[in-house]
Amino acid sequence: MVILQILIGLFAAVGLGCILADVMKVPTMKASKAANNLGKKGDKKTSAIEIYLKEFAAKFSGKIRLNEFKKAQLEADLRTAGMDMSAELYVSNAIVKALAIGILAIPAFFIVKLLGLFILAVAIVVYFSEVRKVGKLIASKRKKIEYELPRFVASIEKTMKHQKGAVYAIEAFKDTTCPELKEELDITVADMRSGNEEVALTRLESRVGSTMMSDITRGLIGVVRGDDMEVYWATTSMKFADYQREQLKAQANAVPRKVRKLSMALLFCFILIYVAVLGQVLLTSMGTLF
Repeated sequence: MVILQILIGLFAAVGLGCILADVMKVPTMKASKAANNLGKKGDKKTSAIEIYLKEFAAKFSGKIRLNEFKKAQLEADLRTAGMDMSAELYVSNAIVKALAIGILAIPAFFIVKLLGLFILAVAIVVYFSEVRKVGKLIASKRKKIEYELPRFVASIEKTMKHQKGAVYAIEAFKDTTCPELKEELDITVADMRSGNEEVALTRLESRVGSTMMSDITRGLIGVVRGDDMEVYWATTSMKFADYQREQLKAQANAVPRKVRKLSMALLFCFILIYVAVLGQVLLTSMGTLF
């Protein structure tokens, strides 16, 4: 009886998905995968299920309405994170993924109610995880950029002794840094060559959203205006060098904790091996006694 309920639930879920796909005119899995491979960047692979869910999200995104402030903020975050999608599509994608899991709660309630509640809880967790994904990407990108900024300031300080141009100082460093910072500096150099240099540097500051980058852009704006920034760069370089030392010290302090955890896990495995062997010997001995 339980197996029959499971089969009925599965067939009902698949049938409902097929009906929704037909009503919303969602392309086939093969067509969706071909379109995704045509427009994807890099070697990052996307699962077939995720591609198919994106097609549902694209159809559903037209029904979503966001207030202007939230929409503008989310679109700015998506641009910063390098996610090429609208704010409505981003929210729609989170809702569709949560619904894809939540719909499994319907057959689960017919089998075990507790299982149905568990699936609903998982769907809610998936929704909030997807909504917060852009924030996590921005934080990760900002961390990588800030790790390179002390080197950037040191490079600017050396460059300014020979060449006073802000564009030249950026170009002298951008090819030796991480991809995340290089991308931002490439955009900034293009903006500075095609428009106002101060506006381009202000845009860089707003895109990265880091106080350390604010210090750098403030100094570069001073260079653009023709101010004498030699003392400023020397002071900033010392301050950023202290920050880098603190970061390296924190990484070094984290290593013993990780090693300690692995050592405890290894010790626990050795204890389990001895307990299993001793237990087997004791059981064998007891069998011979009785």
